[in-house]
Amino acid sequence: MAVGQKSSSVRQVIDAVTTHGDPKRCIFVVAGPATAPSLQWLAPYAGFSMAEYFRDQGGHVLIVIDDLTKHAATHRELSLLMRQPSGREAYPGDVFHIQARLLERAARLSTQLGGGSLTALPIAQTEAGNLSAYIPTNLISITDGQIVLSSKLFDEGQKPAVDIGLSVSRVGGKAQAPILRELAENLRLDYAQFLEVELFTRFSTTLDPRTQAQIDHGRRIRAILTQAQYVPLSLAHETAELLALHEGRLDTLPLDRMETFKRQLPEWLDQHCKGVLERLATERQLGQNERSQLSAAIAALVETLKPASTEAKA
Repeated sequence: MAVGQKSSSVRQVIDAVTTHGDPKRCIFVVAGPATAPSLQWLAPYAGFSMAEYFRDQGGHVLIVIDDLTKHAATHRELSLLMRQPSGREAYPGDVFHIQARLLERAARLSTQLGGGSLTALPIAQTEAGNLSAYIPTNLISITDGQIVLSSKLFDEGQKPAVDIGLSVSRVGGKAQAPILRELAENLRLDYAQFLEVELFTRFSTTLDPRTQAQIDHGRRIRAILTQAQYVPLSLAHETAELLALHEGRLDTLPLDRMETFKRQLPEWLDQHCKGVLERLATERQLGQNERSQLSAAIAALVETLKPASTEAKA
């Protein structure tokens, strides 16, 4: 659902879904910047009504609203025209109410009502990364968490440019597969500590072995988290990458070989532990034997990617 977005940007999204996704399972609701403000205001409600129809039929629906900042601005424009009193940042006092009422239509129905679900992913634009603005704080208080994208990280080449310090999930690991929850338990803390240490190392050239090992491990976490566009990973391949990090398998792999490792990993696993991948896909968990097989396959791939030693070349 696009509210007030440029036609060229909407076209890019539609083309991406057509090329890399399944357009037959998508509905695009577009209210461009040249559309009347009243129609821009109504667009999210129209989108939710369509989504609720499929949810009530027992389906599972994801609705993406891009973005509620522009919808709030449209609501402010209409309210000022109707001479309603304005409040913080000139928004009318009921802007929180309309956004909460809209997003609360996202729900999971009981089995008696069909068992369908509707998940809402609202997007808000910030000015200079200011999360304390009125509309972002409204959405943060309404939703179950937020993913914060940083333009600084994007300019540094980290994509997706997720700021892990500001991104929060109130649902947490309950929505993850058990194996992912186990492997990623300390990942965020390790990465946050690495970012802090990396910042201070800019003022020093000599590092003790423990600090250097922490930095090397953090850089490999960053390399694993970087993902190419339109290349989703299966649960099995996510599990394999996190297992490699968790066991320190990648700490001995040169950083410039990380992309090769990520590229070759899916085919390698398909060849060497196909049964493990099938169990992961069905049970979303691994027994000790399957985990050992997966770990051994990862270790073997890492060994093939290590550069030959000087003695071997001689």
